[in-house]
Amino acid sequence: MDINDLRGVSTLFMLVTFIGLVAWAYGRKQQEPFDDAANLPFADQEVAERTRSEVLDRD
Repeated sequence: MDINDLRGVSTLFMLVTFIGLVAWAYGRKQQEPFDDAANLPFADQEVAERTRSEVLDRD
């Protein structure tokens, strides 16, 4: 086994790993958590508006 065989095996390993990660990321099980994470910036805005209205009500 020489260095070229090792390079081939490592390339194959990286390709299989990449395909596995893509399949995991685009799988149906991951869609809901990723959608929730995508909406987090908008949820923060609602909290900020609610906090601001509470502060204004105190004054």
